[in-house]
Amino acid sequence: MKSLKKYSIPFTGLKLGKHQFEYDIQDDFFDEFEYSLVKKATLHCEVELDKQETMLILNFKIDGTIDTTCDRCLSQLPQQVDITEQQIAKFSDELIDEDEEIITLGKNDHEIDVAGLIYEYINVAVPFTSVCDNEGETPYCDKEMLEKLNSFSANGEQSEQTDPRWDALRKMNK
Repeated sequence: MKSLKKYSIPFTGLKLGKHQFEYDIQDDFFDEFEYSLVKKATLHCEVELDKQETMLILNFKIDGTIDTTCDRCLSQLPQQVDITEQQIAKFSDELIDEDEEIITLGKNDHEIDVAGLIYEYINVAVPFTSVCDNEGETPYCDKEMLEKLNSFSANGEQSEQTDPRWDALRKMNK
């Protein structure tokens, strides 16, 4: 967790107004999180912190490439991401129920850790399914695996053999 220390922004010494912070996010960032969907990435993150009297407004801009696994050929597939998010942190002395939209900072807090937020935004941006474009024609597509998959499929046709139990049920419905 020591490598994540650089993602803590000390806000107590900052003047009111906007402040810029930049981070280059590499593979070692994701090594700190045990069950990360992303293992390899080359990302650039810009955080604009707008310090106000009663709150902090954090605007995140993350762009770059993450490596995912193609769901079809199982090769490493680079995915471009362009993430824009906003987080509000409110100053309050009383305990307020945690809200997903607003972070509550107490009077003893002097810094805000943005590593968890960056990690969450990146993992949410991972596509649900990842498939190589132009199957078999990209440099990272595993052509051998695609040939093996095509050999197991019946050339895209459904098998004519059906389960006799289903046939009996279909006859009952007619």
